[in-house]
Amino acid sequence: MTQTGVKLDENWRVALQKEFDASYMKDLKAFLLKEKEAGKMIFPRGPEWFRALNLTPLGSVRVVILGQDPYHGAGQAHGLCFSVRRGVRIPPSLVNIYKEMQSDLGIPPARHGNLTHWAKQGVLLLNSVLTVEQGQAASHQRQGWERFTDAVIACVNEQKTPVVFILWGSYAQKKAAFVDASRHLVLKGPHPSPLSAHNGFFGGHYFSKANAFLEEHGLKPIDWRLPEEPEDE
Repeated sequence: MTQTGVKLDENWRVALQKEFDASYMKDLKAFLLKEKEAGKMIFPRGPEWFRALNLTPLGSVRVVILGQDPYHGAGQAHGLCFSVRRGVRIPPSLVNIYKEMQSDLGIPPARHGNLTHWAKQGVLLLNSVLTVEQGQAASHQRQGWERFTDAVIACVNEQKTPVVFILWGSYAQKKAAFVDASRHLVLKGPHPSPLSAHNGFFGGHYFSKANAFLEEHGLKPIDWRLPEEPEDE
């Protein structure tokens, strides 16, 4: 995979080298090359496939938020779960995340959906599947990405420093079921999608609970407030 010109943070690369050497990753690389050669548009663009890992190096991870697939609409996905580029309409799930954050912390909803500011502080915004074909939801599932991101979660789980795992929805909760809850904080709730958010997502206080846990362990809390002016994104 790294031979395609897709760069990866060195600490993650070392930790995940066994995965890159495995046959399933070679099969995944071949699948993606075949899709591109067939003229299919793949999101996010190649340099952003590992953006979540590059913005949040392994030793810097303080919080993990799990998503499922990248957005499949043009211009949306940029390598961070739940996040979209500035200027793109904020997706409904993220609208609900902002509502919960305002209720929890009093932070007014941002006017954009770019969560880069979180990632740079140690919030690993990880999708289970890192690519998708334009307009074809879930089109790259079961091609190998799930096994790779399982390994990413396992790397974080093995870290000595306690981490907060925020698992919204049954998919994320099942995927990270092996996380050691005796060392890490595991926060669970319904998915923020409009289809399920009113089944208990609201009122979960995920953001304040995450910061309280970090501070209890002598770690810097996350500044969840998103800047209105663009950072280096």
